[in-house]
Amino acid sequence: MLELDRENFETEVLKKEGFVLVDYWSPSCEPCKALMPAIAELAEKYADKVHFTSLDITKARRVAIGQRVLGLPTIILYKDGEKCEELNADVVSAEAVEEMIKRHTGA
Repeated sequence: MLELDRENFETEVLKKEGFVLVDYWSPSCEPCKALMPAIAELAEKYADKVHFTSLDITKARRVAIGQRVLGLPTIILYKDGEKCEELNADVVSAEAVEEMIKRHTGA
């Protein structure tokens, strides 16, 4: 899984062709850290369909604000640089993320 920052976000997400999943998190977010192993498993399972990335918002707060990330954890799926779907704190789970991937990629 690629670690994003303010330097590579545009290239790796907004200008990338195909599907890109961004896991927005912070070191102080316990639900974010609890979700990480499941996201890593999904990254292996769907590596051929989706480019998995993560962004520590404490290091790139303006990027997160620019993407309208208002709470954590937030998972956003992009296609060709456009937001397809977003899962926020109250609905985000490993199952919900996998369903979102299947819905958009036909996996």
